[in-house]
Amino acid sequence: MFPAADTRSPAGTTRRTLLRTAALGALGVPILSACSSGGGARTVRFYQSKPEVIGYFDKLVAAFNKQNPDVNVVHDSSSSLVASFVRESPHDLVLNNYDLGAGTFVSRGVLSNLASVPEISRINPSVQALVGQYATPAQSTDVIPYSIAAAGVIYNKDLFAQHNVDVPATWTELLDACRTFQSAGVTPFYMTFKDPWTIQQGLFDYVAGSMIDVAGFYAELKAEGAKAGTSAPVSFTKVFRPAVDKMAQLLAFGNHDAAARAYPEGNAAFAAGKAAMYLQGPWAIGEIAKANPKLQVGTFALPSTDNPDDRRARVNLDLALWIPNGAGNPTGAHRFLSYLLTPEVLNKYNQDNLAYAPVKNPPPVTDQRIEGLQPYVRESKFYQGPGTYVPTVIPLGNYLQDFAISRDGTTLLQRMDNDWERLAQRTSA
Repeated sequence: MFPAADTRSPAGTTRRTLLRTAALGALGVPILSACSSGGGARTVRFYQSKPEVIGYFDKLVAAFNKQNPDVNVVHDSSSSLVASFVRESPHDLVLNNYDLGAGTFVSRGVLSNLASVPEISRINPSVQALVGQYATPAQSTDVIPYSIAAAGVIYNKDLFAQHNVDVPATWTELLDACRTFQSAGVTPFYMTFKDPWTIQQGLFDYVAGSMIDVAGFYAELKAEGAKAGTSAPVSFTKVFRPAVDKMAQLLAFGNHDAAARAYPEGNAAFAAGKAAMYLQGPWAIGEIAKANPKLQVGTFALPSTDNPDDRRARVNLDLALWIPNGAGNPTGAHRFLSYLLTPEVLNKYNQDNLAYAPVKNPPPVTDQRIEGLQPYVRESKFYQGPGTYVPTVIPLGNYLQDFAISRDGTTLLQRMDNDWERLAQRTSA
């Protein structure tokens, strides 16, 4: 699944529904009622719509139903999650990507507090804390992490070996590696500017993430409220300038036709050995393998300083669990939630899907393509991408697309500060 925010209306959601949702949210009115809060019927409405694993969860649902004949879990992967809340008929259990949009459900107080669920005690507290970074107030126990997607630089092991290049641990080593490849006629980085989200998820998030306290920056930015802007103590211009300068340096090591290349073309080109490195996440690894199953790839955290200890992995909660307050069958939902969180189910899912389990002392990953990021996940040296904190009303991806071509970092940062200031003034009014 691509990490880019999907701005299309969810299936079944009308313009009228979205407007009603926005109006209720702006008024601070919870869009759930307390109806159907009892034990309810035996059916459990389970929402999970990640395309790649719909069949996977169909099998888990079937296995659970067979073991629990008094409960009938129904897997819904096609209806609108937002519309179900607006219609006051939310699903009983949701397993979905947790992002800034999902954090709105936490902020509105429409989810059940899961602090008393026994299985939550096994979750790594550093992973659990990621939930609160997208929510205000920073309530984190309404959502239980299920799967961590860790992202870094995908690299061609054969090209690294052929040109005697070690995995870089510092910014200087990274630039030296780029120059070595470039002088040998090998494109250091394959880039795809045609799809703005690829610049945001890769170049912007990776470079900034190992230089900046991402969560701390956005917490301070939000605390400024309507006073946010270029002249404020904390701003994009003041904090992100060094990272943007380094982004511009890396752009010089990309393919000359990056502006005309999209994500699928990037996967195909990298699979064909046309570059040494690729700024993509684990979602691209499967696509690369389809095109070239024999290609030997690995992943490393991009270093953006000369202190190796500063390296961090970009992570997102690819899947997380929550139970709405208005669930019709919370008892059944809790039973199925507990089943999904059993180690043999949770760990196997993550192992099968190039992801990391969010638990304390997670089992080691066995796929060499992602094991390079394992130390960062185990030691909680990770961050949620700085681009993921930016609301979709600010077109960060488009701004980065312009920057990738113009290399004008000043304009990029001023646009971000100006847009954030306008947004802060509107939302604080």
